[in-house]
Amino acid sequence: MSVFTTKANVVITCHKRIVPYLEQEVLNLGFEIEERFVTGLKLFITLNDCIKLNLNLRCASQVLYRLQAFKAIDAQAIYSELVQMPWEEIIPDPGYFSVTSNVSNESINNSMFANLRVKDAIVDRLRDIRTERPKTGAALTGTVIHLHWKDDFAEIFIDTTGDSIARHGYRKIPGLAPMLEGLAAATIYASKWDKKSPFINPMCGSGTLAIEAALMASNKVPGLFRSNYAFMHVLGYDAAIYDKERLNIEAQIIDVKVPIIASDISSKAIENAKLNALAAGVSDMISFSVCDFYETHVPEDGAGVMMVNPEYGDRLGDETALEETYGRIGDFMKKKCGGYWGYVFTGNLDLAKKIGLKAKRRIEFFNSTIDCRLLEYELYSGSRRVEK
Repeated sequence: MSVFTTKANVVITCHKRIVPYLEQEVLNLGFEIEERFVTGLKLFITLNDCIKLNLNLRCASQVLYRLQAFKAIDAQAIYSELVQMPWEEIIPDPGYFSVTSNVSNESINNSMFANLRVKDAIVDRLRDIRTERPKTGAALTGTVIHLHWKDDFAEIFIDTTGDSIARHGYRKIPGLAPMLEGLAAATIYASKWDKKSPFINPMCGSGTLAIEAALMASNKVPGLFRSNYAFMHVLGYDAAIYDKERLNIEAQIIDVKVPIIASDISSKAIENAKLNALAAGVSDMISFSVCDFYETHVPEDGAGVMMVNPEYGDRLGDETALEETYGRIGDFMKKKCGGYWGYVFTGNLDLAKKIGLKAKRRIEFFNSTIDCRLLEYELYSGSRRVEK
């Protein structure tokens, strides 16, 4: 039996509050969703199907293919169950594997101990059968086995992804307090941008929002920027399946002319953003400029989206100094962005009050552990005034 052609429960994980956008991505790829939960989705598909998901999804973290579910009251029960599983049919010889976990069980207070028992079970099984001990380590560059253990219920998965899908692979220079690429994609999905009208991104930092917008407009998916996935290190992997999907995502790229404008007051930030855009293959789609955000060019001939991710005051800037900045953002939207939809992504709702405009929607997100909102403003065309 090959896991690549056998259907099983597959869990696609993501960060909290991103599920609605991940769900739409999965449906658009033609998959049926079995179950939805706070941090992901459950499907019933083959491991070959997981290849398509890994290459195409923007908002996901991991794609986990379930091997087995069982009762386990303690770590010894985990070992006893896993040492009996046919790991010689999953991990190549010679092999390298890593173990990750999500554990909530009162019998242990350190998930690393659970990881160790999983590793011990696999190593002992393979050493008995192959006589040679497989290599293990923390780097997710080979086979990845994932344990999900809550109370007395345990599930063991093949993590088909490895390093998180949410990191899209093009960002070589992250800059200060960067927004994760998967989160940036989700905020754009949440907006009213149609991938054709202008996308304006003042205070662009390392350029993540503008680059994600360009990637979406040109239909370029994260799989284009990555050559190693954990599914490639599972016995039964057929490179022809991956090659075919890789050709599919290359064929779906479209050549479009969409006004995407990004600015930052820091010349170093713009320099880095340009390098990141070059790595993503969208440098010709984005117009970068060094200027105060208030001077960002906003085309008047196409009502689009203005999206900004200002400092929150908790990591980079002094909150009192930022009050003026948030007030100027509100003024910028009123005077320069008439006819557009305005979006402010912030983790400081007290500062957001200084914008001085009433938000039409307040869309919830997390940026790491920070409780954030994407504030949506409908900016009527009559509100735009020409500066003299």
